Amino acid sequence: MRTPPAPPRALAEPTRDVRALWVAGISLANLGMWMAFFGPLQVLLPEQISRVSPTDKETALAWVTGIGAAMAMVATPLAGALSDRTTGPLGRRRPWVLAGALLGGVGLVVLGAQESVGGVLLGWAFVQTALSCLNATLLAAVPDHVPRSQRGAVSGWIGIPQSAGVVAAVLLVTVVVTEISPGYALLGVLTLVCALPFALLSPDPPLPRAARPPWRDLVRSLWVSPRRHPDFAWAFLTRFLIGTGNAMFVLYLLYFLRDAVGYEELFPGSSATDGLLTLILVYTTAVVATTVVAGMVSDRIGRRRGLVALAGAVMGLPAFALALSPTWGTVLVCAVVLGVGFGVFLSVDNALVTEVLPTAEGRAKDLGIVNIASTGPQVVAPALAGPVVVHFGGYPVLYTICGIVSLLGAAAVWGVRGVR
Repeated sequence: MRTPPAPPRALAEPTRDVRALWVAGISLANLGMWMAFFGPLQVLLPEQISRVSPTDKETALAWVTGIGAAMAMVATPLAGALSDRTTGPLGRRRPWVLAGALLGGVGLVVLGAQESVGGVLLGWAFVQTALSCLNATLLAAVPDHVPRSQRGAVSGWIGIPQSAGVVAAVLLVTVVVTEISPGYALLGVLTLVCALPFALLSPDPPLPRAARPPWRDLVRSLWVSPRRHPDFAWAFLTRFLIGTGNAMFVLYLLYFLRDAVGYEELFPGSSATDGLLTLILVYTTAVVATTVVAGMVSDRIGRRRGLVALAGAVMGLPAFALALSPTWGTVLVCAVVLGVGFGVFLSVDNALVTEVLPTAEGRAKDLGIVNIASTGPQVVAPALAGPVVVHFGGYPVLYTICGIVSLLGAAAVWGVRGVR
């Protein structure tokens, strides 16, 4: 019986552990990308919308963030599918890392100059689309280069910038640069600077033309059958539900501190943005303290599902607490609990997802599809949260819904059968 030919290096299952320098490079690139995402979402967009539409800021912010997330939801799997088919001496991923970082940086600079809701909406949609090219290729780098036995720990290290990026971005746009337009410009420059070392120095084996998936199958490949790949579908649902609960939790946090907690009345001379920064620091410390450890534990014991379910359940608790007690002390405790849960979820769920990908040829595309479960909640959350806050019970009802959705996500992971 003839032995089947070995796959090309670009498609082979990695077997050698990646080195610390590689992990540092992809972590830095992720840091720049997440600063570009979260700086606007947490501070710049709410403040910009408050200036251009002060009487209707909740609805306007929901439209801007929702449509931007919808663009990312479409662009990420498409960019991944295109990178899976990219041939040439630069490799499959490098051109898309460079293009995404450059266009995203330029888009942020342009976004900072907008003075209407329509302009902000179009600018943020462009930024989200550009950063999706960067995100798709960084996601694919883990199954491209990291063996399964190391993916929990590496996912933990890569996950730290996702939380640290929030802190760094908020500090940059509230302390280092305090005006909206320069804040966007600074984040745009850092997006490109942080991506360059990984793009230029990380190995990226080229894909032989003979191994390239057919172009005629591009659109059809964007659909993954839940019947043929049920583990992939359950992993998607798990991330989508937990992501929706988390997105609804944080969307109006700045307004919640200002309007429900009364932060500025509790601490005269301080702004709600100061309180948000404090929460982000507390939350990030909890994430960093747990994410790498959780990833290493899941690698060591060879089990992912139980830790993901535990993380989802823990993330639901703070939402119920805020629904019952909207006080500053409760918010601080909730930031710790939410950070612990998200830290575990971040590393272990990322590792779990890489183990249920349908094919090696479509890693970036498939991870782009899974990323819809991360960006999709940014569309669903505003659509649900905006009407609830304005018309159907306010923040207590909103946070109760957040908790229920997170618990449903914790239950969904048990549908994954091929991963322990």
